[in-house]
Amino acid sequence: MSRLFAAIYDPFMRKTEQACLVAWRRELLSGLSGRVLEIGAGTGANVPLYPQAVTSLVLAEPDPHMLARLRPRAPSHAEVLSATGDSLPFPDASFDAVVSTLVLCSVPEPSRSLSELHRVLRPGGTFAFLEHVAATDASSRLAWQRRIEPVWKRIAGNCHLTRPTGETIRDAGFVVQQETRESMRKAMPWFRPSIRGLARKPSISSS
Repeated sequence: MSRLFAAIYDPFMRKTEQACLVAWRRELLSGLSGRVLEIGAGTGANVPLYPQAVTSLVLAEPDPHMLARLRPRAPSHAEVLSATGDSLPFPDASFDAVVSTLVLCSVPEPSRSLSELHRVLRPGGTFAFLEHVAATDASSRLAWQRRIEPVWKRIAGNCHLTRPTGETIRDAGFVVQQETRESMRKAMPWFRPSIRGLARKPSISSS
């Protein structure tokens, strides 16, 4: 299933990427600089969109089939490694920015992955996120997400449809400075609700 998912991921997402995601990714990444870590880098959709101000790029991806597609797309100066978001092989405060796009839906424990991102990000550093999330409470779409999720996560790489990711980001100690909730165009209806934005690790960390 992992091999199949990696093979169909880009074609499956192509219309949505063209309709909105490429523009959202570019805007989200445009202000990043210095040493940057991206978790769940997948097939490398973000790779061509990083600005020149990013002087060091680390791309982490645990799935071997995704990793095989990522490596040829990575620039020569980037470090590509097999690593999970909940166990990152870096010291505390190693990065100026961390990035997660369409990743926190599928990690086993979002709070643990966010805790790791918080740990490796320097105080005052930026967390850029773009994630699909649960629809608003009491909506008919949320009811459909709940019905579909048990089957969906089996066929889509453990992708959960009903995670309240915005709340989880805040609970992990990030200060959200900018957040947009918007429907992903050309995506399947149960996959459309999304949030994207920028958060910071407080300059004086409580961790």
